[in-house]
Amino acid sequence: MKKVGFIGTGIMGQAMARNLMKAGFRLTVYSRTKEKAEPLLQEGAIWADSIAQCAKDKDAVITMVGYPRDVEGVYLGPGGILESANPGTVLIDMTTSEPALARKIAMESEKKGLCALDAPVSGGEMGAIKGSLVIMAGGEGEVFHRAMPLFEAMGENIRLLGPAGSGQHCKAANQIGIAGAMAGLCEAIAYTRAAGLDPAEVIAAIRTGSAGSTQMEVMGPKILAGDDSPTFYLKHLLKDLEIVLGECEKLGRTLPQTEGVTAAYRTLAQRGLGDCGSQSLIRFYD
Repeated sequence: MKKVGFIGTGIMGQAMARNLMKAGFRLTVYSRTKEKAEPLLQEGAIWADSIAQCAKDKDAVITMVGYPRDVEGVYLGPGGILESANPGTVLIDMTTSEPALARKIAMESEKKGLCALDAPVSGGEMGAIKGSLVIMAGGEGEVFHRAMPLFEAMGENIRLLGPAGSGQHCKAANQIGIAGAMAGLCEAIAYTRAAGLDPAEVIAAIRTGSAGSTQMEVMGPKILAGDDSPTFYLKHLLKDLEIVLGECEKLGRTLPQTEGVTAAYRTLAQRGLGDCGSQSLIRFYD
């Protein structure tokens, strides 16, 4: 498996694609905005003028786009991957999307002799750069093992969770945990400020105890510095949480904490903060 098409070269996708190139894969890339792919092109990636060109004659095609509607268009739309990829091609959607859509893509892929996996990731921009992402896959075991060299170029904790859609369900659980940890961090800082303590000193005191978390380690300093720059867009976390709540409705479950955090992020997005980082949740408390 050497020839790989990669669609979507945003913050995460660009770093993931670069690691595939470093691992020796011959990469063809496509993005709606060619400028986003320019650094990869300068490093040796091949530009495709269309989704169809990016998917044709490849051993595997990887997608890392924005929203479920983008995933559906890229795979199932006119000139999309399913129309263009050769039989036997491994298709890997690494976007955080909807389990039902992942199952639909897998079913339609099988009809065309293609092999599909849903494999969303966690670890943020730094994990993508370091090649240390968590990769949560759903699909057939044989296809998962065929794709393992690709996954190993991009991640470290790589797991097959079950049939198609299972990777997306696992990612939903991941986002529930992130949202709760972020809310806890922001509320701790808001409380500390109200009590007249130095938030930096408080975070230094509690970060190595039971309250410590990856969110506290990575996002705590950004919050304290007033740095809203994105390593993960607020609008994308909101999208993920909306997917979670949609799945909860189907499953007949309620998640009060997640509902509250989602409402807070929705308020901030309505204020125009969608392109800020997810740590901008602190603005809700300010």
